[in-house]
Amino acid sequence: MLSKKLFQRPKNDLENYERAVKEGCPSVPDELCMSCPKCKNILFVSQLSEAYGICPKCGHLFRMNARQRISMIADEDSFVEHDAQLRSINLLDFPGYENKLKHAALDSGEKEGVVCGECTISSYRTCLFVMEPNFMMGSMGAVVGEKITRLFEYAARYDLPVIGYTVSGGARMQEGIMSLMQMAKTSGAVKRHSDAGNLYITVLTDPTTGGVSASFAMQGDIILAEPKALIGFAGPRVIEQTIRQKLPEGFQRAEFLLEKGFVDAVVERQEQKEYLAQLLALHCKKTAGEEKQDGSL
Repeated sequence: MLSKKLFQRPKNDLENYERAVKEGCPSVPDELCMSCPKCKNILFVSQLSEAYGICPKCGHLFRMNARQRISMIADEDSFVEHDAQLRSINLLDFPGYENKLKHAALDSGEKEGVVCGECTISSYRTCLFVMEPNFMMGSMGAVVGEKITRLFEYAARYDLPVIGYTVSGGARMQEGIMSLMQMAKTSGAVKRHSDAGNLYITVLTDPTTGGVSASFAMQGDIILAEPKALIGFAGPRVIEQTIRQKLPEGFQRAEFLLEKGFVDAVVERQEQKEYLAQLLALHCKKTAGEEKQDGSL
């Protein structure tokens, strides 16, 4: 007599879903590895951090947070933060804004969309602000404008240069007209700093758009940009839909703007500290301690 099991396929442990679920399956934590969006290679996060967020396979630039930028540019242990306690509130009772602020703080580890302070770069004393892409995409609200304005006022008072790293989707819509007012406010502070004879350098990173690009981002005495950074006011899709024309290849990218004279240089990320130090050397004095050490005074 034939057995009913004769025509049944024997079970394989790998096909036993219930057992696999019970025992669990190996997984790789997101904090350990990530995929390059350009070349699709899997990279170790620690490897990326050591390489300034540059993919070793294809050279793609990952976005860096504000603290990573500061550690890359400022001399070790020289950065002193200003106005760290300032944070946004829901001035206009915009629905859901408080939750957005809470999530943005958790995602970024910052209280606001910009970190401001004073540091030395190759022993040259300077003021530095770095916008935070993980806090609502670096959008400019009242507190962002206030922190940047205060930094320029401080720099003007002590005759210090300012270096600013910009990354932003523009003005923060949850704050309405209050966010748009920051364009004039920051621009006025930049003008007073400039009238006092001080240097202002901006480094535009991907993306720098909207109200930020229409104000302090493009007001530097020297304007630098990272390779392939998107820089403009409105996005390319909005422009194409408005003018109903196909835009040129690479439109609004850093190299395109360099060709048209909107930026002064496109600088590789790993070369930026040295490049900024050379610019500061042409305009500034070293700190008092350093002057004594090298015998320049």
